[in-house]
Amino acid sequence: MQREELIDFVRSEFGVEPEYSFAKFPRYAALKHPGGKWFGLIMNVPRKKVGLAGDGRDPDEEIDIADFKIDPELNSALRRERGYLPGYHMSKEHWISVILADFDHPEDLRNLIDSSFAMTR
Repeated sequence: MQREELIDFVRSEFGVEPEYSFAKFPRYAALKHPGGKWFGLIMNVPRKKVGLAGDGRDPDEEIDIADFKIDPELNSALRRERGYLPGYHMSKEHWISVILADFDHPEDLRNLIDSSFAMTR
């Protein structure tokens, strides 16, 4: 999945426009409720920053990831699956990161996004 597909999905599903408010990280896109509370964050990070340095690829290569709030019990189960990582720069217990390239369609993440949206109201 490309970041644009995820943004289009969130836009059509929730009417949310991403906010690019990080001067140091201009491609980071916060996904917020109208009241300002985050339910997701899309980021581009070097592979080594998320523990993917030893997989034979360039550790400095940037990948797109997204953070979503999640139930802690589901979090521990999903982190054993391909494409899921501990929340990057968030509570590792309550947030999970997904590697966007590991998902073929935004709908593959629909339940995760819906849950994050509902949990952060």
